[in-house]
Amino acid sequence: MSDIIRIWVEISHSAAFRAGGWAFVRAEGRALSGAVGGERTASADRIALEGLLAALGDLPSTAAIEVLSATPRLAAIGRALAELEAGGEAAAEELPLWAQLGAALKARPVRFAAAVNQLRTPTAFATAWADLARDKAKTRPFRAAIPKTNLAKAGVPA
Repeated sequence: MSDIIRIWVEISHSAAFRAGGWAFVRAEGRALSGAVGGERTASADRIALEGLLAALGDLPSTAAIEVLSATPRLAAIGRALAELEAGGEAAAEELPLWAQLGAALKARPVRFAAAVNQLRTPTAFATAWADLARDKAKTRPFRAAIPKTNLAKAGVPA
């Protein structure tokens, strides 16, 4: 098995506007990648699922993954997936996204862990980008890659 791919995912949601944004930083060995996105009229659960799906998007199906987040909603996804595998049911509103996530993680070693949101960490970096995505999503939905020059400042530990 190859090294574990670490993914820091964070979301930011405005209940008043029902707009939300997500951001992720992904470390595959020494290579970094990341993206942001946002959507109008979306629940916080939908934003969390979309952000995680985007982070998993182009990874090999056999890659071992560690998902780190300071957002309790994202940490709860790991528990919810375990309940689904044990015969539980997902919320009907986001059923297609839960099905996509289940397929993306099927037979793949994955671990969800809590991260601490401190300055100069990938968690703080992703949180700042998620806030930006949320604000942009108030006017229009969007997705974009985080520029490599910015990713160099993410604070990913070696």
